Amino acid sequence: MGKIKVAVIFGGASNEHEVSLVSATHVINSIPRDKYEVVCIGITKKGRWLFYPGSVEDIASGAWEQCPDCISAVLSPDPIHHGFLKVEGDNVSVQKVDVIFPVLHGKNGEDGTIQGIFAMSGIPYVGCDTLSSAACMDKEFTHTVLDYNGISTAPWRAIKCNDAASLEKRCEEIAAELGYPLFVKPANCGSSVGVNKARNLEELCSAVKFAFAHDKKAIVEKCIVGRELECAVFGDDSPFASQVGEIEPADDFYDYEAKYRSGTTNLYIPARISEKASLEIRETAVRAFKALGCTGLSRVDFFLTKDEKVILNEINTLPGFTPISMYPKLMNEMGIGSEELTDRLLALALGK
Repeated sequence: MGKIKVAVIFGGASNEHEVSLVSATHVINSIPRDKYEVVCIGITKKGRWLFYPGSVEDIASGAWEQCPDCISAVLSPDPIHHGFLKVEGDNVSVQKVDVIFPVLHGKNGEDGTIQGIFAMSGIPYVGCDTLSSAACMDKEFTHTVLDYNGISTAPWRAIKCNDAASLEKRCEEIAAELGYPLFVKPANCGSSVGVNKARNLEELCSAVKFAFAHDKKAIVEKCIVGRELECAVFGDDSPFASQVGEIEPADDFYDYEAKYRSGTTNLYIPARISEKASLEIRETAVRAFKALGCTGLSRVDFFLTKDEKVILNEINTLPGFTPISMYPKLMNEMGIGSEELTDRLLALALGK
């Protein structure tokens, strides 16, 4: 029996392109080669899809794009192909694959867009489906679903671009209702991209305008003071949650720089919290995972206040797999190392 062909897709036309390259490098290196054959598909920042046959070591730096052996390739939505169409001049060939591992973060990667193409192609893939990916990416929908299911989140309100004409008035209303300080986030960005803290009306209006540069909708949330905690969830019908990890940001909040570049943030596994709080967080993580229809994997982030109130912050359906990323660290602490984790994720996808 031949090896299972797994296509790893990385890069993407999102503001989390560079993180994807680092994550993909670690995912590719952790795929057991005795069982799988890896096909690398890179997407440039401009959205061009390329079959990449070069060295894995050149992916993280972005040098992969300059490989002279790259070939234009697109995923065929026609299930008869069950793979990618490689285009060289007038010649088109088919690169068949058995399963797809999308290592894509942000817009077009974990918002349900590319998952819809996967579904049309008939090829099984790692991670959440179109609906759950979209619901978890859009913070307004995430809040709405979690609120309906009785899962505590920060008090919040949404502002849309068509509110721009009366922005100051709308911001005044929200501030009067929620109180300062406030966090402002683009509704459809991950990894803390475009997130700012506002302590007064001027900062709030400025933060909303900045969020609109990333998305047509912004979410304003009441600032929650507490420990920043994360939990890895794995599985399909009977998912399980890892033990809880704790983030201790060096700066005012856990931003993009701290998550992926600086390496200055302190991580504690297990978190420095009570057993009671840990159990509640793990149970809530699984409840949220199920409520939003997630499958495969997700990282669920929380706040824990001084009086031990558990507040769910967000859900990441394609969490980072960099050397400092919490999801693989939490799974490793559960005794599931990198090779076993990728193997089990691929097995889940193939078993759908």
